[in-house]
Amino acid sequence: MTTPEPHVQPTRYTVNCLPEDGGLNSHVFEITVEYRGNGRWAVLRHGRCLGSNGEWDYELRPSEREDEWLANHRFDLDTALKLAKQAAPNVTVNGFTVTDALRMATERAEARP
Repeated sequence: MTTPEPHVQPTRYTVNCLPEDGGLNSHVFEITVEYRGNGRWAVLRHGRCLGSNGEWDYELRPSEREDEWLANHRFDLDTALKLAKQAAPNVTVNGFTVTDALRMATERAEARP
């Protein structure tokens, strides 16, 4: 018997307007695009799922997901990445926008000796 060739499938992408280094805690601003099977992807942020209408909804349990909900919250990869990139500049964390975080990081860097 021959050993089968492993299948490799990317299952998660991270979309973020902040650099991953620089002490910004950029992970709190990230949006993820995650594979959900059958060629469909979800756009997620802190337990919420982006719908085709641009609204964030709580991701339902699999047993509660009806066809209409799935049609509005699952996308092909290109669409999911496009939606995540469009949403990323608008992420706000504790009242701080992406722009605020970038400005504060620049100010800190300029203040260092």
